[in-house]
Amino acid sequence: MSSRVFPKRILLANLPTPIQKITFENKSFYIKRDDFTGTETSGNKIRKLEYLLYQAKKEKAEYVFTCGGEQSNHARATAFAAASLGMKTRLFLWGNEKSKNEGNLFLDKILGCEIEYLSKKEFDNANMVMLKAQKKFERKGKRVYIIPEGGSSALGIWGYIQAFAEMKQQQIFQHCNSILTASGSGGTSAGLLIGAQLYGLDITIKAVNVLYSEKVIRDKIVTLAHDAINRFKIPIALNEELLQIVDGYSEEGYKSISDDKIKLIKKLAIETGIVLDPTYTGKAFAAFYDQSLKSKKSKTLFIHTGGLFGIFSQKRKYLLN
Repeated sequence: MSSRVFPKRILLANLPTPIQKITFENKSFYIKRDDFTGTETSGNKIRKLEYLLYQAKKEKAEYVFTCGGEQSNHARATAFAAASLGMKTRLFLWGNEKSKNEGNLFLDKILGCEIEYLSKKEFDNANMVMLKAQKKFERKGKRVYIIPEGGSSALGIWGYIQAFAEMKQQQIFQHCNSILTASGSGGTSAGLLIGAQLYGLDITIKAVNVLYSEKVIRDKIVTLAHDAINRFKIPIALNEELLQIVDGYSEEGYKSISDDKIKLIKKLAIETGIVLDPTYTGKAFAAFYDQSLKSKKSKTLFIHTGGLFGIFSQKRKYLLN
């Protein structure tokens, strides 16, 4: 595919990220280390932000608005990336003001981000909340660029269309016929789904839903993919059968994690030196462990989408298990 089809982006991530062959419990598998995309901007979100913040700069934005949970990896990555480009950030976070600021929230506070806390009901309408705030700022003469939850938009998902191209160049699909990743807002999975078809590869995209129900996240992923195909005239007809939602691995809730998953995370860390977070990658790896790694030879690529800073908000649980 011609590179001219890709929208413009600003280079923010350390790319390409490596793919490593890991042995755990005497079984080998491949892991894409997207936790290596940066330090302060570590994780999958910065790939999307390369496209979104290019547009924000083009529109001469002074402020970037975005939303997420109080331990949002996306909010933290947005804040650091925007600061590096001379823009301020206002975060709309699902949660409450804490006496102790841990993990990602601690880093948001270091940057001096303006933070508005939302109830769960308010967060369900976060886009409307941000639009209302944008109008207030613009009446004061401030230019605002809004980035939706997780950076998941028709533009943002190009980060993982590009990531698929990167993985193809790394020749990982000689060994793997599917990709598994955590799915919160759906943008990573939507980009990979388009990428697989764009490059003519029969690769199954397995999305482990950690926030929304199976039906809701499927609808979000498919809608994002169709929006991008239509907006950018991507020359494919979406094959929804390549998308598989791996349900049942976040029954404890988005902001919690079960003891058995913590034990698995810690065992992986001890054997491999790779640490997973409690919200996304820990739950995704539990699914990967049950459905791929227990077989004799896994042909599924596991994407480590980052989240290290989120561990510190649950450090007591990590230490007690």
